[in-house]
Amino acid sequence: MRWIGQNMKRVEDPRLLTGRGKYIDDMAVPNMAHAAVLRSPYAHARIVAIDVSRARALPGVLLVLTGAEAAEQTGPLPCFSNPPTAQYCIATDRVRHVGEAVVAVVAESRYIAEDAIDLIDVEYEPLPVVVNPEDALTSSGDAVLHPERGPNNIALQRKLTFGSYDEDMQRADVIVRRKARWPRSGAQPMETVGAIASYDEGTGKFTVYANTSMYNYVGWLMAVSLNVSASKLNLIPTIAGGSFGSKLFAHKVPVLAATLARACGRPVKYLEDRLDNMMSSDNHGSDRIYDLELGLKRDGTMLAFGMRVIDDYGAYLQFGVGHHGNAAAQLTGPYRINSAQIDLTAVFTNKCQQGAYRGFGSEVNNFVLERIVDAAADELGLDPVEIRRKNFIQPEQFPYKIPTGNVYDSGNYEAVLDKALEMADYTSWRAQQAELRKQGRYIGIGLVSCQERSVFSSTEFWFWNHEPGFALTSSPESVNLRIDPTGKAFVTLYAPFWGNSPETMATQIVAEQLTIDPADIEVTYADTDQGLLGTGPGGSRYTVMIAGAIGGAAVELKQKLFKIAGHLLEASEHDLELREGRVNVRGTDRGMSIPEIAMQAYYFRLNLPADVNSGLDARFTYDHPYTTQPSADRTDLGVFYPIMGHMCHIPIVEVDIETGRIEYLKYVAVHDCGTVVNPMTLAGHVRGGTAQGIGSAMYEHFYYNEQGQLVTANFADYLIPTLKEVPPNIEVGHVETKSPFTEYGIKGGGEGGRMGVPPALAAAIEDALRPFGVKVDGLPITPMKIRELIRAAQQPAG
Repeated sequence: MRWIGQNMKRVEDPRLLTGRGKYIDDMAVPNMAHAAVLRSPYAHARIVAIDVSRARALPGVLLVLTGAEAAEQTGPLPCFSNPPTAQYCIATDRVRHVGEAVVAVVAESRYIAEDAIDLIDVEYEPLPVVVNPEDALTSSGDAVLHPERGPNNIALQRKLTFGSYDEDMQRADVIVRRKARWPRSGAQPMETVGAIASYDEGTGKFTVYANTSMYNYVGWLMAVSLNVSASKLNLIPTIAGGSFGSKLFAHKVPVLAATLARACGRPVKYLEDRLDNMMSSDNHGSDRIYDLELGLKRDGTMLAFGMRVIDDYGAYLQFGVGHHGNAAAQLTGPYRINSAQIDLTAVFTNKCQQGAYRGFGSEVNNFVLERIVDAAADELGLDPVEIRRKNFIQPEQFPYKIPTGNVYDSGNYEAVLDKALEMADYTSWRAQQAELRKQGRYIGIGLVSCQERSVFSSTEFWFWNHEPGFALTSSPESVNLRIDPTGKAFVTLYAPFWGNSPETMATQIVAEQLTIDPADIEVTYADTDQGLLGTGPGGSRYTVMIAGAIGGAAVELKQKLFKIAGHLLEASEHDLELREGRVNVRGTDRGMSIPEIAMQAYYFRLNLPADVNSGLDARFTYDHPYTTQPSADRTDLGVFYPIMGHMCHIPIVEVDIETGRIEYLKYVAVHDCGTVVNPMTLAGHVRGGTAQGIGSAMYEHFYYNEQGQLVTANFADYLIPTLKEVPPNIEVGHVETKSPFTEYGIKGGGEGGRMGVPPALAAAIEDALRPFGVKVDGLPITPMKIRELIRAAQQPAG
């Protein structure tokens, strides 16, 4: 292949790195007004009265809108849970978390709007606050967040058993048990969520610029919220200053801006400030408490893996419990485990609701599975490398069906492990560790073998529901591929740029398909008025999906090129080949360049074959390459995430036992993402994801106090690692095991770094502190936490 597999600088970068990218806050439309939002200071309260008279009297204020007033025209926001959980863009009668919108103001400037916010008086009746997810299990009375759903705060409770779980546990020689705690954190893109909305009273149509994704997939649900038909809402994508999942389907801000635009008769811009985003973004990550068990034979053979998990979803349930569907895609990791069980209880608490964050819950499964595998190695006296190697699915066993019903397409886990061990110089470091420990230095070596599922099927959105609800099964991606009269190629994508490299990927794949120079390719993004189905980035799917869509469109386009060229060259189409931008008669120099054929196609209709129309373009919608329905009783969830990447991370750290500080001595990350399209950008994904995983593992935490106040709502308290807190050199290696189900054998790799770091660092720190008997079962492992663990371990027993 000429272009796929080559390092190529991102085609997105010149405009972004020179400050010429147009983000939502760079944009303006004529006569545009600005909005600000008054947010609840209470975690849980009834709204008794609102006095907006002083705000409305402030010069420059155009509109003050309460939730009750907004609800007269705008309905509940989109929700994928069943039964749905009603949530409005402005709270109507009750607030359920600190930061929930209570009143919106539109003014001539954001400054005036913010000043008007300070003039609004709200009377609240405080209600009991639920913060601890375990307390949510027994909530009653006024502590229940959604009384219309039932008498308690349990959002969903369900136990799923896959295979002969009880029998496997009975025949196990050892059952290793461990508790684990994964705390709430979230993506922190440089740009928050924003929208500019206009409403044309003459046509009754909204035009909304927004930095959301999935707008060509389920964007019409925003029209439903606005009580208009989908044809009356045109969503126009803007580039996004990062997402990491958080803008997967950002719907609340666009609906709010559109509601305000309709109410005040002027275009309205609303952009969350950082406090808005951290308190009410709707994209906090998973927040789980686990009881885990792993049944094994005494020789280390794994038999069954089970968990009881409580997941704190916060105040609402926009995506249902899809995060656990995601985790179930790779529940048993890379191991031959015969059976499994998940006992899930999802609860409501007075916190910002969960959304999508790089991994969508499966990164948590990696953490708990690898933690209990390490615990098993300790308990059985086995080497952490060998217990993994012993249980790996073997290359000849693919495609491999895991107990949940999902199928892994391909893999060579031992090859990844061996490459990582070699790159890390593992054996030598084990020897050094022993010597340095004699000198009083605490060196730790972590090692994990984790999965990265990619290319989701939409069945995961609903198969946990007792009643499926809207049981969709499509998650396609589309492209339009056009060659203009001068021979230049134009690719239209139906999903946005949100920090990944869609233009680079599309350029490399089109260059490969049409054998043309990347400089002759332009990439654009379609709005919903022009849109084909496009599910967009998320779940490490986009490169795989647009490769399939481009491949399909290119087939149609090449058929037309061959038909025209064969006609003009008086040659059989079967004797033609496409090479270096020319259609030639195979084995000769006789042929036509793509620009020559294009000129004929556009302007010389009478020269074309009778059954060929003018123009050169093709559009193609590529469906998920391999998915099946779940069984009715959910003992088999079907195939829903079969394109399975894999990774091995090995951090080597030194722990200062006096301060709890860690220093990275080496960090190796080896990934298998199938065929690598661009090694340079993939390595960037892995390194960036690793840095983000370090944040999740070591520092970041949305911490709520007993009153439900988010006390880490700014970057002084919510600690994101800087360059000084990440390894100076993250060594990245690749192993390529092609997928048999995708174009070129590509697998997803966008989330990989973050999905391996937390268990790897936990293992490294636990290994360093082995002389103290410290166990790391929860995150973040801050320096203070490390000191607490050491002090606790040093206390006399009893």
